[in-house]
Amino acid sequence: MKLSEIKEILLTLDNVEFQLENGAFVPEHFHVTEVGTVTKNFIDCGGTIRQEKVVNFQLWNADDFEHRLKPGKLLNIIKLSEEKLGIEDDEIEVEYQNITIGKYDLDFNGKTFILKSKTTACLAEDACGIPSEKQKVKLADLSSGKVSCCTPESGCC
Repeated sequence: MKLSEIKEILLTLDNVEFQLENGAFVPEHFHVTEVGTVTKNFIDCGGTIRQEKVVNFQLWNADDFEHRLKPGKLLNIIKLSEEKLGIEDDEIEVEYQNITIGKYDLDFNGKTFILKSKTTACLAEDACGIPSEKQKVKLADLSSGKVSCCTPESGCC
């Protein structure tokens, strides 16, 4: 989800809720403690120089159980970060500490923002020596009804 998308969605909401893919909700007293841009410059294992840039939201829970972040407040935080930091309309990555700090993509199901698990991947599989995935075939599909010319006693094998 891009920054422009969350801004449009926030205009339509009464409450801001985040939910993990497993159905667990981020406690409703969460704070958005950071909004910023994270730029990653790196070289992949194939030697290609790459750059990734995301808008980063950090969610945090405190012991202030009466706290509720309203959509207008989050919009104000986003607008301030755009003005002061020059944040652009990039994809959003959410940091949230469950057991450890996790990074999530963001989606919306019509009511709740969904924290979607991210995965790693090799960006240079051809240079890395990773074999391409073999096509899976059912053994039953291999027999085409033909009779084999080889038998155990034929000596052809």
